[in-house]
Amino acid sequence: QVQLVESGGGLVQAGGSLRLSCAASGRTFSNYVMGWFRQAPGKEREFVQGIRSGGSTRTASSVRGRFTISDDNAKNTVYLQMNSLKPEDTAVYYCAAAPSKGSVYIPARVNDFDYWGQGTQVTVSS
Repeated sequence: QVQLVESGGGLVQAGGSLRLSCAASGRTFSNYVMGWFRQAPGKEREFVQGIRSGGSTRTASSVRGRFTISDDNAKNTVYLQMNSLKPEDTAVYYCAAAPSKGSVYIPARVNDFDYWGQGTQVTVSS
């Protein structure tokens, strides 16, 4: 089992920044691909960014150039730095973990991730 706890959400004006954190416990952090997803009201959960041990990342086109995912293996924590926020970024943001399976692939489908945090609300006002 992997336990994930997100923090750092809140209310911010358009153009502002937030940094989300996801603390992982329970299994070896480096054996998992970590991802950030988000879900806006009435919409499906969507992939935002993912990162695997070694630092390779995958980014959704909607946030490319504005969001940055990073990790700190010593702290078993993954971060999502969100800059130039827009009202359409408003959503509940979820941290998720998928077994790395020894490949270099970073999945982006919800069903590929086995463990999820409780989510943290991000609201961007116009």
